[in-house]
Amino acid sequence: MFGLHTISLSSSVLPKVSYLRTVAQSASRYNQKHTIDRQVTMSPQLQDRTPKWTPNPNHDMPRNLIGHGTSPPNPNWPNNAKIAVSFVINYEEGGEYSVLNGDSKSESYLTEAVGATPRLEARNTNIESEYDYGARAGIWRLLRVFEKAGLKGTIYGVGLALEGNPAVAKGCLKLGWEVGSHGWRWIDYHDMAEDQERVEINKCIDLIIAQTGEPPRGWYIGRLSPRSYSLLYQIYKERGLELLWLSDSYADDLPYYQAIPSALDNGNADPFLILPYSLDTNDFKYLMPNNWSSPDDLLKYLIGAFDELYAEGEEGSPKMMSIGLHARISGRPGRIGAIRKFVEYVNSKSDVWVATREEIARHWKATHPHQ
Repeated sequence: MFGLHTISLSSSVLPKVSYLRTVAQSASRYNQKHTIDRQVTMSPQLQDRTPKWTPNPNHDMPRNLIGHGTSPPNPNWPNNAKIAVSFVINYEEGGEYSVLNGDSKSESYLTEAVGATPRLEARNTNIESEYDYGARAGIWRLLRVFEKAGLKGTIYGVGLALEGNPAVAKGCLKLGWEVGSHGWRWIDYHDMAEDQERVEINKCIDLIIAQTGEPPRGWYIGRLSPRSYSLLYQIYKERGLELLWLSDSYADDLPYYQAIPSALDNGNADPFLILPYSLDTNDFKYLMPNNWSSPDDLLKYLIGAFDELYAEGEEGSPKMMSIGLHARISGRPGRIGAIRKFVEYVNSKSDVWVATREEIARHWKATHPHQ
């Protein structure tokens, strides 16, 4: 209809140089135009307080609104699976904001006390103990569900959290889980100094090597800085390590390649492989206003998303589904049943590939190498 069947976009198509030049020119025109607008409409005092964004070729990556287009590539999942499923457990407990960790405030994000505010220069032991629950009990309850079902996934491990409970990485490896990186801390990196962020990336790599024998092949930071991806690229290159996947994106149902910042591209640099993550099929919505009110809500939504993607696979266009879990959230007794039921539902279907993110990334690179 409307000739859409004639349009085909390569899975490895990246924005061309002309597109990147257009982005930079557009940003320049935007700044020029809006600087003029501010001069006309704002007082000098207000102008001084108005943030001005300027492109940074050392860190900026182009925005791509086209993606795979109307003819997404067939991922050819192993055994002709109709869907690839990636279970993820975010392990953050112990790496959150706390004066014990040298911060100036306590944690207040993603807790049962919705709407809580941070305490300045003081501990909040109630919230600390809530996080502790995930490390002491929740993580093991979740892993038992997957062990019983014979399924594996990927841990997004915060370095400081893994350091505080070394048994977690060991337990994951025993069950065939991948240990990926979730940053050294579970904090907002946006305004961290570049030198400090570089130190923390290296600390996390070293910690995971010490605990697993291998560096993390992929990263999901969550609250990354504008510099995070370029720093990861540089550090892995400097250390001769393999950076296989990145997941700070929610832009697609399939992996895709992302151009590195232009200043780092020597003409033959490999792009990033992005494995999109998901904030909708994610248990964090229990703790957000006006979202999941019960485990039944989460279960219904997960099954609905799975069924839709599975149906697309039956029609010849397989996709990938990510499910985000947290030890202190879904690891609770009142919520674990929804995860168990969904895992059983997935196991009841044929032609489903449940894999780690490393496995998905390696398959994608082998099947759809960047050209």
